[in-house]
Amino acid sequence: MKKTRWTGWMAGAAMLVAGAAGAQAETLRFAIAAEPYPPFSQKQPDGRWTGFEPDLIQVLCTQMQTRCEIEEVAWDGLIPALMAKKVDIIFNSMSVTEERERQIAFSRAYYDTPVAVAAPQAVDVAITPEGLKGKVVGVQLSTVSSNYLKKYYEHIADLRYYDTQDSVNADLVAGRIDLMMADGIAISAFLKSPDAQASGIEYKGEVPHDPLFGRGVAAGLRKDDQALKARLDEAIGTLLASEDYKVISARYFDVSVAPRQ
Repeated sequence: MKKTRWTGWMAGAAMLVAGAAGAQAETLRFAIAAEPYPPFSQKQPDGRWTGFEPDLIQVLCTQMQTRCEIEEVAWDGLIPALMAKKVDIIFNSMSVTEERERQIAFSRAYYDTPVAVAAPQAVDVAITPEGLKGKVVGVQLSTVSSNYLKKYYEHIADLRYYDTQDSVNADLVAGRIDLMMADGIAISAFLKSPDAQASGIEYKGEVPHDPLFGRGVAAGLRKDDQALKARLDEAIGTLLASEDYKVISARYFDVSVAPRQ
């Protein structure tokens, strides 16, 4: 997976300026969790945002002819920040689920990936009650993976919940957990890191699809922002059909992440 660099990002709240000369005066605030989540989003030491989702934001804002800012919010504070009108759009690998739809609206999906499991080579993994019985499983809080584990394995496995995916990764490398469950693409990226390779951690397979995993990943909006949702849906549709989406995807992924139509 290739890394991307932008010279247009300003330090701090990275500002994206649409290329069209007649850009509107409004500024849309896109919320991304401050915690690194490569290859989807990561803030560099100089303040630039890199990753699949910041790249998509740049193109979408150009299409909508608007100025955009990225606002850092803790993962579990994304929806509260949106509801408090501190941000306008959540754009941070948030799966569309019924539970979340009770609180906020979603755009059309802009990517989709499976839920998967990773563990050291010596650890046998089977996603069954017998296979996970007594296993110490790490997972990030407030994710579809944590919802799945809590529903089906809370009294079977020893579940450890973490605020960030980086913390899950670190404990897996350190041997404090037996395995982890997370987004399959994020796991694939982590497995290319020196720490994962030195620890013999490997991809153990995908988790069978469950309704708890939602209907792809989409942008979150307030339910009363219907005009903004319509604009964003149109921009995402245009992007998905464009060469830009293929080019951006190829920078980060070896397989298609296009949502199911």
